[in-house]
Amino acid sequence: MSEDQNNVIHVFFGKGIERGQKLDPPTVHDVVEGEPPVLHEREIDPVSDLYGIAEVARVVGVSQGRLRYWDRTAFVRPSGSDGKRRLYTFQDLIGLRTAKGLLDHGVPLQRVRASVDALVASLPRVTRPLAELRVVADGHTVVVRGDEPAFEPQSGQLVIDFNVGELRDDVVRALALDGCTPAERKAAYDHYLEGCRFDEEETTFERAEKAYRRAIELDPSLSNAITNLGNLRFRQGHSIEAEALYLRALKIDGGQPEAFYNLGFLSFERGDVSAAVGHFEKAVAQDPGFSDAHFNLAMALTELGRASLAKEHWEHYLVLEPDGAWSEIARRHLSE
Repeated sequence: MSEDQNNVIHVFFGKGIERGQKLDPPTVHDVVEGEPPVLHEREIDPVSDLYGIAEVARVVGVSQGRLRYWDRTAFVRPSGSDGKRRLYTFQDLIGLRTAKGLLDHGVPLQRVRASVDALVASLPRVTRPLAELRVVADGHTVVVRGDEPAFEPQSGQLVIDFNVGELRDDVVRALALDGCTPAERKAAYDHYLEGCRFDEEETTFERAEKAYRRAIELDPSLSNAITNLGNLRFRQGHSIEAEALYLRALKIDGGQPEAFYNLGFLSFERGDVSAAVGHFEKAVAQDPGFSDAHFNLAMALTELGRASLAKEHWEHYLVLEPDGAWSEIARRHLSE
């Protein structure tokens, strides 16, 4: 897994624990998948603004871990950019809300994927304001309606019906929930990045901690900063405080896979392997592409004597990480 300086969400504990599970288990997501709400010093314009993953999670009601997975698997990906990061557009939000509605009603994933792909591809061709459109799935098709004749992007199933104007209003409400101004949100993210730069070396831990705490003070919803502060406190020997910080992060983002993973690691270290399994399972449920979580879940299941269940996670790990020392460990377990 890449550890270049552009990777900024560090989930790292230092040396691994005894029992043979993976050492030095970093969990790193690129800055483009990070937290920062991207707003400017102006009145919010929901249709033309760009959005970070934390904002999108609040607006759509999907965990950040699930959004990362959907991005990684090209299900619904952020299509905008501010020149440095990939960000979500209002069209992407329409696609995400449609996808969630169809999935919540049990529509098969492949059918949802086809419907959403066609929907998002069709939206830029609409000349009227996006906020005046309406998306309806009537049991057979997904239809977009406005004053002009309706157009059908792709077959769908079951019923969803929402006005895009309501989504626009939801954006405004969601961004107002945390009470942060755009300037505070941007400053918080800058402090978060500073913390990421200084949390690798023990000699700069104090600077990293100060930066993370300032980021959280400015934007209490910046859950990745809370998780990273927890990692830092763990490495400084404060595991109880670290655990509290992970739980705090999960109150903000109930699907954050990194926090579940870290709780699993803490449980494993304390000898509570059953609890570790539960946390690791939640991590991979939220982010099926989380290779380190698959590895440590397989190790925990093996320790509990559940080798048959561990097998699928060894195999999944090898799909995600086919090369390297840890891959050899996984292959060894599979050959036993």
